Amino acid sequence: MREELIAPCGMNCRLCYGYIRTRNQCPGCCAPDDNKPKSCTNCKIVVCEKRAQNNWQTCAFCDTPCRRLKELDKRYRSKYHMSMIENLTVIHDHGMSFFLQEQEEKYRCPLCGETLCVHRDECPSCKMPVWKGVCMKS
Repeated sequence: MREELIAPCGMNCRLCYGYIRTRNQCPGCCAPDDNKPKSCTNCKIVVCEKRAQNNWQTCAFCDTPCRRLKELDKRYRSKYHMSMIENLTVIHDHGMSFFLQEQEEKYRCPLCGETLCVHRDECPSCKMPVWKGVCMKS
């Protein structure tokens, strides 16, 4: 897990299918726009002026989550069992190093040891079923 792969919204791009796929791979939300999908280059959270003015890497130090972040968080909590706002709270309260270590442990496949993807129902490496970030052993 690397700090530069943490998106402003709190998403860990290392866990994103767009980042780990081999075809049309996304370089991550904080990478230059050259190879990003349009959904990333047009993201209101990535181009947030308040965050840019304060030179914050993430929205963790913003007073309150914006409407766009709340909507994204709601969708990710219901579809992928992951909360962007919880991620940002951990970054705010404990720091980026702690967050990265927590992510490393939480999203590691207990069967093969590789990193899981929040957008898939199976480990990208060993293909074991995954539910809520945990491989389900047969």
